[in-house]
Amino acid sequence: MKEGKNYPWLVVALLWVVALLNYMDRQMLSVMKPAMEIDIAELKSATNFGYLMAVFLWIYGLMSPVSGLIADRLNRKWLIVWSLFVWSGVTFAMGYATTFNQLYILRAIMGISEALYIPAGLSLIADFHTAKSRSLAVGVHMTGLYVGQALGGFGATAAAAFSWQATFQSFGVVGMVYSVILILFLKEKDKTGDIIIAEGQSSKQGNNLFKGLAALISNKAFWAILFYFAVSSLPGWATKNWLPTLFAQNLHIDMATAGPLSTITIAVSSFIGVIMGGLLSDKWVQGNKKGRVFTSAIGLALTIPALLLMGYGHSLIYVLGAGICFGLGYGMFDANNMPILCQFVSAKYRATAYGIMNMTGVFFGAFITDSLGKSSDAGSLGADFAMLAAVVLVALAVQLYFLRPARDEYADA
Repeated sequence: MKEGKNYPWLVVALLWVVALLNYMDRQMLSVMKPAMEIDIAELKSATNFGYLMAVFLWIYGLMSPVSGLIADRLNRKWLIVWSLFVWSGVTFAMGYATTFNQLYILRAIMGISEALYIPAGLSLIADFHTAKSRSLAVGVHMTGLYVGQALGGFGATAAAAFSWQATFQSFGVVGMVYSVILILFLKEKDKTGDIIIAEGQSSKQGNNLFKGLAALISNKAFWAILFYFAVSSLPGWATKNWLPTLFAQNLHIDMATAGPLSTITIAVSSFIGVIMGGLLSDKWVQGNKKGRVFTSAIGLALTIPALLLMGYGHSLIYVLGAGICFGLGYGMFDANNMPILCQFVSAKYRATAYGIMNMTGVFFGAFITDSLGKSSDAGSLGADFAMLAAVVLVALAVQLYFLRPARDEYADA
């Protein structure tokens, strides 16, 4: 069934909302501890709350490559629909939880169901968009993640106005209802042409489950992409989890001020960065097939002085400047990961590839989060943030040296 020429952008719009719900539903719990611990006493323990947050992260990471394999084999439309419906159902059910164990099990299920979305969603967008719009389309989709993360921070506000139970239940219902909208309007796309796959039909029925893994393992460019993506995830997760603390320490302000200052600065600048990176990359690649690699490299390069300023800056202008520079650069990097992957990996295996990348990024994130916690206790958080600039420099060198695309769309042999 043919769709109009604007349908690829309708796909981005539909999945933008899914991306927003993906990050919002997972993020709400992090700010609702004070309200929830009144009813669930076990949450008064920071250790228990840490277990609740960690189970999602580890299961999400372990499931990411599995979800990629599944997305390359099954119909992505229905995978996205069921993924959204299940995690929204989990969010709804959390509003009825009365014990820590119930929350723990629900959080684990959320890790599985949310992991199924990103590889499927990004590969579907990449298939619908060609060289002229692929990076911008991915970048616009990424803004949904940023907005969802920011809105998740208002979970505590909603819990105070109503109740934490009603907050979980309400957002759970929103997601389940939206899954019906996806059933009506979202279409699968055949990886071998421009045909939209009929409802319920798989476009990958004949694929061997592990053929994609074998193809990726033998692809030297994929290993380079995996390396620089994983290494660059270190500062990405460091800013997500420790930047508010660093702002508070360097500016000698309380966390109530440092938290919003850091998160809003990064979110707004990243939003601008993914749009800039998408537009520049899509334009540049028309005249130079390394345009996407160069755009991503410019983004990574911007994070190097930003990390140095974050670590050693002790005035508001330096710290804010560092946050803006980092957000712009990381946004440009974020917008081009899937489009660069499309230049080196067949459409048949992109979800698998991104699933593996997602897993390594999450695990590197878990490592740096723990490491910087020890740095904070030792009083060296700023210095270790600055040291991450050297790590990014290595990733940048690998990216520029090894990635030399011959075309914007990988051609199967």
